[in-house]
Amino acid sequence: AIVFTAIMLIVTLPILTGGLLMLVLDLHLNTQFYDASFNGDPVLYQHLFWFFGHPEVYIIVLPAFGVISQALSTSAGKSVFGGPAMILAMGCITVLGALVWAHHMMTVGLETDTRAFFSAITMMIAIPTGTKIFNWLSTFMGNPFSTISLDIWYALSFIFLFTLGGTTGVVLGNTAVDVALHDTYYVIAHFHFVLSLGA
Repeated sequence: AIVFTAIMLIVTLPILTGGLLMLVLDLHLNTQFYDASFNGDPVLYQHLFWFFGHPEVYIIVLPAFGVISQALSTSAGKSVFGGPAMILAMGCITVLGALVWAHHMMTVGLETDTRAFFSAITMMIAIPTGTKIFNWLSTFMGNPFSTISLDIWYALSFIFLFTLGGTTGVVLGNTAVDVALHDTYYVIAHFHFVLSLGA
């Protein structure tokens, strides 16, 4: 989990740094990267910010995936069910998570084809995430615990809330629904359910 987190940080942080550098240059040296009155592009800043901002969610939650896997594995006394599939799922989440930044920007006038692409990629993230949830639950169910310890309650609570948050994310993957629910408490609830016990 830490390796995939490091990869995402290495890929996304320079983009954010470049975007913030251009913002500082606009403010202090009168460049026009984002100033629309001088043919700058204010939407470019949104692209650069969200190229970091959305993967940041996965940067925060991927280490928690490792902790949950370790807690379930230790309590069950065996390795996590489908270990290679879990690693592949984290790799897919890393790649797809870096490709879906523009689903935060459905209201800025993206082309229909672009919105369809980001909508499809957003929904595709549910596949490796669902694989992880299935494997965690299979690890839990495959070896009944004589006593359920506090760390297992925490892991199960995380899985429940993360599944609930992920389900709301699939709903937001639909472009029309995303536009309708943009800037509402539904999006805030989705974000906090996904990260509630992970962060």
